[in-house]
Amino acid sequence: MDLTTTDLLKKFLFIFLLVAGLYYAKDFLMPLSIGAVLATLFWPMCKWLEIRKTPRLLAAIACLVLLLFVITGISSLVGWQISEIANDFALMKEKVSSIISSIQDYLLKELGISIEKQTQIITEQQPIIAGIIKATVGSFTRIFTLFMIVLIYVVLLLYYRSHIKRFILMLSPSSKRDEMNTVVNSVARVSQQYLLGLSKMILCLWVMYGIGFSVLGIKNALFFAFLCGLLEIIPFIGNITGTTLTLLIAALHGSSPAILVTIVGVYGTVQFVQGWVLEPLIVGSQVKINPLSTIIALILGELLWGIPGIFLAIPLVAMLKIVCDNIDSLKPYGFLIGETEQRKRAKKQK
Repeated sequence: MDLTTTDLLKKFLFIFLLVAGLYYAKDFLMPLSIGAVLATLFWPMCKWLEIRKTPRLLAAIACLVLLLFVITGISSLVGWQISEIANDFALMKEKVSSIISSIQDYLLKELGISIEKQTQIITEQQPIIAGIIKATVGSFTRIFTLFMIVLIYVVLLLYYRSHIKRFILMLSPSSKRDEMNTVVNSVARVSQQYLLGLSKMILCLWVMYGIGFSVLGIKNALFFAFLCGLLEIIPFIGNITGTTLTLLIAALHGSSPAILVTIVGVYGTVQFVQGWVLEPLIVGSQVKINPLSTIIALILGELLWGIPGIFLAIPLVAMLKIVCDNIDSLKPYGFLIGETEQRKRAKKQK
């Protein structure tokens, strides 16, 4: 076995161990990563408060209060809109019952499955449904625990950020410390710019979807606009999911086929404006990751860490690219993750 083959096998073994470590250590790494990404978002505010003679701990707590205020505001808005939808629960229940009756009639006439047999099959699935409900309740308990841990991480990472940065610089040779300092600052900046750009994008999508759905006269238009915009945190997949849910609820409310087609038209128009106008202006080229790497990152993020992994995938890969671009032995991987020359030229032309 030659040296090149040995080096290749070592790299594959390292990648395998890295992926395995990310999976088995997810209960520790996932809240820490979320806390780190959120801490970079509030880093400028924390520095601004410290410049004005605010003690660092109080500045970090002030950032935490702002974060909780934003989360509470979003949760209140979602709860208010869900309560509005709940008012139509009787109508939706009637529609769903009608659809179920139609399915039962189809199964009886076309497949010869009697109503009694269908009822028996549904009854047999009740333990599975009960298990799903139990698992969901357990998940809420776990989510609340992780949420509290993330909040603690945000405060501590903001408070000890200089200490952690000095530790990272101490790991580097003296001749490389200026370069490492640039890498650390760039890594923090790209996460911050990604989150700020994403927030601005979501606000713009709320406005566009809200106008489109309101003009169509869709019931609870603001909620569905909010949902479609918020799901933008999952690139390529989130807004499709939000629009699909909007179509389903609109259909349950008895919207005509023409309205349903127009909803798809609103989605297409918003995506066109987002891709050709908003992304170049708001996000720009801060997160220089090609679409293939983005999709792979999202899939791996979901496989390793579930839904939080989807949220973290893009900023973490963007940070990884900066590290790769500044280390000679890793530059090929930064090149692989990054955009092609044709895509870079297309963005410049915009």
